Amino acid sequence: MYAVVGCSSCSALWMLEGRQETARCPQCGKTHQYGKLKKFVECEDADHAREVRASMLASRGGHADAFAAVDSFADLESQVEAPVVDDEQYLEGSGLDANEIAAVDGEERSKSRREIVLEAVERCDEPTAESIRSYATDRGVPDDYVDRALEKLVRGGELTESGDRYRRL
Repeated sequence: MYAVVGCSSCSALWMLEGRQETARCPQCGKTHQYGKLKKFVECEDADHAREVRASMLASRGGHADAFAAVDSFADLESQVEAPVVDDEQYLEGSGLDANEIAAVDGEERSKSRREIVLEAVERCDEPTAESIRSYATDRGVPDDYVDRALEKLVRGGELTESGDRYRRL
């Protein structure tokens, strides 16, 4: 059983489930005896109780016409999962070519300089500073960045250096 009730102190409207001895107003905190509460509707259906409360709040705010134009709660809930705009419409609306993006989607995404340095450590047969630098510069990473990155990665505990060779931890 659901009931839409109102507070006699602050005029708040809320929904109760079941029959309780007392109910506390969620707005002002006043405790009411359930039997003395003004019940605007009592029903078995929670959606119906929500509809009644929403309708009363809309009327109170002068928006009864707008509320009447909106679908029921049950209908709105089923529409939530449906996308408002599909991906292609969104991209086109943003001034992007959806076909061009789809073509790039399968290609490898660009990596950060840091990721390239870490990748070099993994892929080089002998991951020395020189071979890592060579690998990274072939992919557009400046030499000075590679040296700084290796130093920071060792200090940060992501890499270890032993005998001029680097290894990922």
